[in-house]
Amino acid sequence: MIGAAWNLLLGFAWVVLSGDFSGRNLLAGLVFGYLALALLQPQVPALAGYAQRPPRLIAFVGFFLKELLLANLKVAFDVVTPPWYMRPGVIAMPLTAESDFEIAFVANLISLTPGTLSLDVSDDRKVLYIHAMFLDDEEELRSGLAELERRALALFD
Repeated sequence: MIGAAWNLLLGFAWVVLSGDFSGRNLLAGLVFGYLALALLQPQVPALAGYAQRPPRLIAFVGFFLKELLLANLKVAFDVVTPPWYMRPGVIAMPLTAESDFEIAFVANLISLTPGTLSLDVSDDRKVLYIHAMFLDDEEELRSGLAELERRALALFD
């Protein structure tokens, strides 16, 4: 969090000192600020891990968009073709997420993907119940959702 605040401060300082108040110049200032903070990261303990976050975020967004596209195509194919291939069911997925924010983030990502819907969290917050439209292989679905959770939680490390 400290790194993001410093990056914004450096980006705004770049805009003010250059005298060009355009969005493109602000983006350039943010990039230069990120590079400066990445170089300073080994010397400043408060910046630990900051330089790794944006690449992880970009990789996660690419991964999630790919999963979203594949799920949309699968659901669209099932809707358009006359014999339905769906086998709906409910599974229990063990959670590695611990905080309320992490659990809500993972549950919402799962619900955003067509064909899956988060239903409930167990009272001990260790299990997420998910309705799946295509429950052909329960272990394959569970491992795919665990990969989504692992990548989502890596954003907060």
